[in-house]
Amino acid sequence: MPERNSVTDALRTETVGGILLLLAAVAALIWANTPVRESYESVRDFHFGPAALGLDLSVQHWAADGLLAVFFFVAGIELKRELVAGDLKDPRAAALPVVAALCGMAVPALVYTLVNVTGGGSLAGWAVPTATDIAFALAVLAVLGTSLPSALRAFLLTLAVVDDLFAILIIAVFFTDDLDFAALGSAVAGLVVFWLLLRKGVRGWYVYVPLALVVWGLMYNSGVHATVAGVAMGLMLRCTTREGEERSPGEHVEHLVHPLSAGLAVPLFALFSAGVAVSGGALGDVFTQPETLGVVLGLVVGKAVGIFGGTWLTVRFTRASLSDDLAWPDVFAVASLAGIGFTVSLLIGELAFTGDPALTDSVKAAVLTGSLIATVLSGVLLKIRNSRYRGLWEEEERDEDHSGVPDVYEQGDPAYHLRMAEIYERKAAEHRRLAEVTGGAGVEHDGPA
Repeated sequence: MPERNSVTDALRTETVGGILLLLAAVAALIWANTPVRESYESVRDFHFGPAALGLDLSVQHWAADGLLAVFFFVAGIELKRELVAGDLKDPRAAALPVVAALCGMAVPALVYTLVNVTGGGSLAGWAVPTATDIAFALAVLAVLGTSLPSALRAFLLTLAVVDDLFAILIIAVFFTDDLDFAALGSAVAGLVVFWLLLRKGVRGWYVYVPLALVVWGLMYNSGVHATVAGVAMGLMLRCTTREGEERSPGEHVEHLVHPLSAGLAVPLFALFSAGVAVSGGALGDVFTQPETLGVVLGLVVGKAVGIFGGTWLTVRFTRASLSDDLAWPDVFAVASLAGIGFTVSLLIGELAFTGDPALTDSVKAAVLTGSLIATVLSGVLLKIRNSRYRGLWEEEERDEDHSGVPDVYEQGDPAYHLRMAEIYERKAAEHRRLAEVTGGAGVEHDGPA
């Protein structure tokens, strides 16, 4: 029990989960680009599941559509908590990341379109740079931003969830041949039942887990991305406490499910989704073809300009306001971080250029290149901001007079300055004593010579 508790507690920390995700992604890239890549492809493409229910899926699909739904479920709970009791409780603050997400999708699409209209490329990939990979973006933030304010993570979480929902909508509208409205309606009915059970206060995992699996299966068969079911159910949980409760049902469920998400679901998703085989020729053509150049510029430039510009314009011309805990350099760092498109962009790229394997490989290389550049750029910016916030925290926590109150709050108190004067006088007296002892020892040493 103690060992198991230690593991689950570690997995609940954002840094550990982020490191596991990044290690799994690196392992996938190495596995898929070495002589043993055939074994990776055979494992990734292995199918299993009940075919009668339309769920005879490959390992990759189970990871991307099934396991990732667990992550989106946890993300939905976190977002609900921020909206009802956290940094996004104020509608003016909540509106900012939503507008930022929309601008962060429109501007990359515009950048891609302009590059390809100018260069004579294909416009089919306009949606590739619009997506932000929420799992990877949060992982990078968790690893590099250990001292950043919680409002920054809430901003990125809301932005990324809205971004992913609209990316899923783009796939459904532009890249899905047909929708099964019967399955979709049944999935919606299942979500209504889920909500009614929560409203009635029904308890028991044996009620909700089977219902969640049914809703997920129906959502998958409808043609809509199955992770929508996870987000919807997470947002339905109550995240406010009532009389007699130590924590809300949402916080309790999140506490139980988060280790499963961070330690198993998300790393396996990365392992079987990030293994992209990229040839040297495809990497070399990234900056020469209009389609691939449009993807790179869309992710690196379009995302940063769109999110930061949309946020600034919204604050400037509406009543929306930036959180008091955030500064504009923080917003720009997050805007750069949102350029990590990775798995979602790879999926859209495959759908956009179906039938052209060579161009598909080049677009994959462009997504990897753009995501890597965005990671490095945002990493540098986040480390700078992290160092600043760490310095501010250390300054606010300094208590040299050992009064139990940080010194920064005692600058107007005469008693504080008297205590500090006494401390410095004692230190000065001690240094004078040491000087006399050291000087005496020196004279005594020089005498015999």
